[in-house]
Amino acid sequence: MLKIRFKNKKDSAVWLVEPKVTIGRARDNLVVVNAPEVADYHLEILVQRDDLNLVNLVPEVPVNVNGEPMTGRRALFAGDTLTLAGIALEIIDPKDDLPTKTPVKRPAQTSARNSRTTGWALKANHSVLKNKVYPLKSRNVIGRSSDCDICLAAAHLSRRHAELTVTEDGVLYIKDLGSANGTYLNGKRIAEARIKRGDELRFDTLSFGVIGPADDLAKTFVRTAGAGPSGGARKRANEDRHLKTYTPPVQPQAPSSQGPRYATGGLIVLVLLAVVVVGALVLTRG
Repeated sequence: MLKIRFKNKKDSAVWLVEPKVTIGRARDNLVVVNAPEVADYHLEILVQRDDLNLVNLVPEVPVNVNGEPMTGRRALFAGDTLTLAGIALEIIDPKDDLPTKTPVKRPAQTSARNSRTTGWALKANHSVLKNKVYPLKSRNVIGRSSDCDICLAAAHLSRRHAELTVTEDGVLYIKDLGSANGTYLNGKRIAEARIKRGDELRFDTLSFGVIGPADDLAKTFVRTAGAGPSGGARKRANEDRHLKTYTPPVQPQAPSSQGPRYATGGLIVLVLLAVVVVGALVLTRG
């Protein structure tokens, strides 16, 4: 896949993706050329896989390809240069434009936070992106601009399209950044929403599956009145149930010290009464 950029490299290169890329003065063009001679929609580059064709929509304003004026339609290839109103654009192959990398010694990470991952990722469903997986950081801006955390070179994607945020609790949220063609969650256009594992996100025509941890919502248990004793209370109740009922022994009462004396006196009285009765009978008979 090829890219187009200003030859003076004042802006980042833009991917040439299907079905077409428009060039002109209007701000919604993928490539904006701000010059008085340039129409709002001046050029189109028709894209069909690896085939590129340039179309001049304003024939009265000449366009040069590799220094030669063009009319109608012309095929484009890597290395070609377009000149519109004195402003040069070039078609590049990103593989040929990669700088030579010099191995550098990376400093040791001093914070565990630097190596921490959120566990969230987006998996592309579009064939153009070849099912690529994009791991998510705590904050991720998605858009067409090269300074985005996830840069997607789609013709109808806004430069800063949407923002994905992972909270400290591991919850993922998405916010649309005022994009022209919208952000969609499970087919519904949203401004801001929470995302869950298995959801589908779509930015204009680019679709992604959401990869992430399962929901682990904290559960709060509330004990209501009459719900039964707690563990400690149950233990105490079991102990109480196994205690034997203790009945103190009945202490014998000491005999009264006056009892024998009263009993002896009564016996003497009875004996005296008997003597008196017997004596009275004897006298009566005599």
